[in-house]
Amino acid sequence: MAAELPPPAARLPADILARREALPAKPAATTLTGARVVLEPLDLADDLEALFAISNGEPFVLGDRSAPAYDPEARIWRYMAAGPFATSGALGAWLAFQDAAEDGRPFVVRDAATGSPVGVANLIANQPAHLKIELGSIWYGAIAQGTGASREATHLLLEYVFRLGYRRAEWKCDARNEASRRAALSYGFTFEGIQEAHYIIKGRNRDTAWYRLLDHEWTARAGRTM
Repeated sequence: MAAELPPPAARLPADILARREALPAKPAATTLTGARVVLEPLDLADDLEALFAISNGEPFVLGDRSAPAYDPEARIWRYMAAGPFATSGALGAWLAFQDAAEDGRPFVVRDAATGSPVGVANLIANQPAHLKIELGSIWYGAIAQGTGASREATHLLLEYVFRLGYRRAEWKCDARNEASRRAALSYGFTFEGIQEAHYIIKGRNRDTAWYRLLDHEWTARAGRTM
């Protein structure tokens, strides 16, 4: 005799199911303000040249910080879906594709003290029907790396999506990207496993490491610094 199947999961409360109708397919344009950074919807007309300047390997100065010349492929773009970019127009075409996504929203991350762009963070793969969303396609110029900008921007995005009523936030990265994997764990995400042969990016195989943070886990962390 075949083993008896377990019963289906209990139906979720009506108030949780109702949240799905309140969330748009494309994440709303909003501004998120922290002590170090401010996140604003990407505006390519205003932001493109500044974003190219912080990500093309050229020396850069911002306030009392400076970044000497560097290899942009190794420092920023190695594990991203595209880049490095030889021109601002090439970077702009890639960012415009993200901006046009029906289930995504790119945010420019600005240094709060100067207002200058220091990176880009996206809400992507938005699925209101399942109350889940992903933080992805995230990158920072060398001038912002190691400053705490990424940590605060991630905190602001997580605070925002859980306040909206999402149950699950996801973080995915190339399994070889040890820096991103360490960051995910330090931000409170839980490792769920590796999906092998997930993508082909830049002509190379990508195995993807999956991480997640659930709403009740975020609530348990409330009041704690990430």
